[in-house]
Amino acid sequence: MELGAFSVVEPHGTGATSERYDELLRLAESAERAGLASFWVGEHHFQESGVCPSPPVFLAAAGQRTSVLRLGSMVCVLPFHGAVDVAEQYSLLDLLLHGRLELGVGSGYVPLELEAFGVAPAAKRARFDRGLDELCAALDGQPVRIGTGPAVRLNVRSPQVPRPPIWVAAQRRESFSAIARRGLSLALAPYAAFRDRSELREGIREYRSALPPGVPGRVAAAVPIYVGDDRPCAWRALEQHLRTRLEALAGYFEGGACRPSPSVSARAVEATGFALLGSVDDVAEGMAHLARAGVDELLGMFDFGGLSAPQAVLSLRRAALAHRGLGVGGVGLVPPRGALAFQ
Repeated sequence: MELGAFSVVEPHGTGATSERYDELLRLAESAERAGLASFWVGEHHFQESGVCPSPPVFLAAAGQRTSVLRLGSMVCVLPFHGAVDVAEQYSLLDLLLHGRLELGVGSGYVPLELEAFGVAPAAKRARFDRGLDELCAALDGQPVRIGTGPAVRLNVRSPQVPRPPIWVAAQRRESFSAIARRGLSLALAPYAAFRDRSELREGIREYRSALPPGVPGRVAAAVPIYVGDDRPCAWRALEQHLRTRLEALAGYFEGGACRPSPSVSARAVEATGFALLGSVDDVAEGMAHLARAGVDELLGMFDFGGLSAPQAVLSLRRAALAHRGLGVGGVGLVPPRGALAFQ
């Protein structure tokens, strides 16, 4: 199992400021120095649970500060954009990154965002599926049409062959098989979709069983991680993170998704194994459990809930040590691709 980092880009009370993005860029630099495999950011609009409306812009900046770290969107919300526009922007980004792009896509779930972009919740799945077909075709170099215009091909192509890795974010288990049949990788936020690790294991097994022969689909899981002595501080930050996610979801819950209820506590989420808080050994043990459940890439959320930049960086560095299997014998844990020595 590889270790990466993921940020929702919560504003931490300061809003969308240069300082917040500078902190995030420094976190990406720290991820590379610590030997993590990847760094991802989410796309959000118009509300305070996330302040990165354009992942390609941020990732281009992060690419100038790193050299081997893979950089990804988690996710690009396809129903909000033209699929050909997405293909062009991310292909250009991947050229700037020299082939380090990981492209995560999703259908969106925040009511305000869906309403603002004119996407009816009942129609978003069909709109996403259509956009995903067009995106894959464009990235593969096939002719595509924009509306009623002529068929065109991208003149800017990703250096990755046949295309950048594509991950689809999902929270409903009934969609896992469809993602697998496309031969695409699966991205999960376990605390928002599963009750416990055994249910996560079953969901991953369902996904893998539907993969076409010879297709090595991968599973990523985004999990809040805090490695340190101040567990009460971590609980408070996790409570704040859960509260902002619930506020963003107010008014619309996708059928079948098991999202945190308004009464859920940080301790309850930690008890499921979907938030890793505590010492290096504690977190290493939690990582090993997730590896055994079938997770290929653990995406640590290190800056959740208003944790300060120094806290996030220190936690990330300690998580890199935990990933080396301290205290659990390294079960299921492997060094990341292209890892640097820990500093």
